[in-house]
Amino acid sequence: MIPGPSGQDSPSTDAGGDVTHRAKHAGALPRRSRGGRRPWQDWPTERLLDLRLCDLALSIEGTWLEPMVERVLAELAARKVRLRPHFWLSEEWFSPLGVPGVALPFYLAHPRLLRLERRQMLDVAGGTREECLKLLRHEVGHAVQHAYALHRRKRWRELFGNPSVPYPDSYRPNPASKRFVQHLPAWYGQSHPDEDFAETFAVWLRPRSDWRRRYDGWAALAKLEYVDALMAEIAGLPPRVTKRTRPHELGGLRKTLRQHYAAKLERYSIGFSDVYDRDLGRLFSAPSENGAGKTAAAFLRRHGREIRQIVSRWTRDYEFTLDQVLKEMTGRCRELKLEARGPERRLKLDFAILLTVHAVHSHGHRYWHTL
Repeated sequence: MIPGPSGQDSPSTDAGGDVTHRAKHAGALPRRSRGGRRPWQDWPTERLLDLRLCDLALSIEGTWLEPMVERVLAELAARKVRLRPHFWLSEEWFSPLGVPGVALPFYLAHPRLLRLERRQMLDVAGGTREECLKLLRHEVGHAVQHAYALHRRKRWRELFGNPSVPYPDSYRPNPASKRFVQHLPAWYGQSHPDEDFAETFAVWLRPRSDWRRRYDGWAALAKLEYVDALMAEIAGLPPRVTKRTRPHELGGLRKTLRQHYAAKLERYSIGFSDVYDRDLGRLFSAPSENGAGKTAAAFLRRHGREIRQIVSRWTRDYEFTLDQVLKEMTGRCRELKLEARGPERRLKLDFAILLTVHAVHSHGHRYWHTL
């Protein structure tokens, strides 16, 4: 699974860059994604959880995911990369080893399942347009690597490492490292050589990312320059691997949603760090008896972007860490069921100070992250 923050039940945020005409004019949630009511979409959660994945009867076509896929394919074409990865729905985000294709998680294909994912996991990887595009570019990086066997090249291994190294169960990134680009949350490029390449490729692929200026003086710039030269070398060349298989496709998965989430929760040990508890407890209030108060998590989701903009003026060297800490704090507020009471303006100011302190502090510390 690839981590990624989210903040809405349905996609609404777009990312910068060149787009196809169709993607440019896609609204908050395309009407066609709601077309064809599913018999299960109004079921209560307990009943829905007993439905098998294969019985969801979903596809990418006709949903908001389709223009997202088309957009990334257009970005590849603009770079003269001939590969056209194929896409399908499965349980999670992944690109299978040796297959130049990308699987997308089923829950992104319907608003009801987006809500279920958030309720079960407290987060939705790729649940906004911005995050979906980030993940697509990352996974397409894997697909390009597979299609052209790039990991077999000596220089690739010198820069990114040995791709045969087993994936760890968890990793401990260095937030201050300048050897890796910063794209997906949790400094994901530091988890494995394959992920380092995919993250670097994603930064390179994004239109108008201005990566030369952004990573000037970073060791990661050598990786970006290598990817730039490598893509120029394979431009116009047909892929070496052309498999169109779709491992673990949704239609063949007979486990229930309940079984799916039980396994997922066990694997990822869902939960957010408790290192912020003392300060969050001082700023926000314990849950009221009737639970009718305004939740702190909702407050941070509503004002998080504004607060982040204020803080980032003074912490530009810590922006990526800032996003991670904000996500962790929001998630922890939800777990503790904290409530936001008092003048809104004062709460925003106090939280901005708190976020600044923890972002700067966390930048120099290394914490474990589940892979």
